Amino acid sequence: MSGLDLSSPITGSAQAGFTSPTYSTAVDNPPALNGKQDYVTSLGGTQTGARIHSVSSPFTLARFRPVKMKTLPAANPLTGIIKNIPNNVYKAITRIGLIPAANQPAIPVPITTTIPVPAGADTYDIAQLKAGLSAHIGMLNQISSALGVTCANGTI
Repeated sequence: MSGLDLSSPITGSAQAGFTSPTYSTAVDNPPALNGKQDYVTSLGGTQTGARIHSVSSPFTLARFRPVKMKTLPAANPLTGIIKNIPNNVYKAITRIGLIPAANQPAIPVPITTTIPVPAGADTYDIAQLKAGLSAHIGMLNQISSALGVTCANGTI
């Protein structure tokens, strides 16, 4: 999974109240053999109130591929229809410890992107898959600050 290695520091996306956020990371042991994980060791830019990774308040970035790749099943010889097409599920999970109130411990919160790729689409329609990923990540980058505000005040 070398293509999913992170380059440190990571340049963060825009957030209200943050100036040029960066995240220095170090390689961590992944929670599963089909993944890679890093943890945040230092913060750059201005991010007042943000914290680096600790045991009690995690800040990890993990990526996973399927444990066992699924292939496209054979089509019905009479109809040519393929039923029950399996998915190969890829995930990116950021775990961040959030403190709900004063004098309370941090609660680990997963921020998850799940990508269920139908078996066969990885070769038959790869350009469309890449276009979807490009647009999805671009959307998240574009709305990053607004999404942070929405999570704070509940407005959309």
